[in-house]
Amino acid sequence: MSKVCEITGKKANNGYNISHSHVKTKKIQNVNLQSKKIWSYSRDCWIKVKVSTKGLKSLHRIL
Repeated sequence: MSKVCEITGKKANNGYNISHSHVKTKKIQNVNLQSKKIWSYSRDCWIKVKVSTKGLKSLHRIL
């Protein structure tokens, strides 16, 4: 299962945890993915989609 949004194409980002002594350790900032079911009028069935919350907002505007 890949951690990529199917609508916007967003994926994980690299970053650093910085401690009080300013020691940097690498971390991964994952996308806030939600699995949703969307009704397809052309196929006349439900489709499961993994969408980021930003992609979900754009879907709400369209639908």
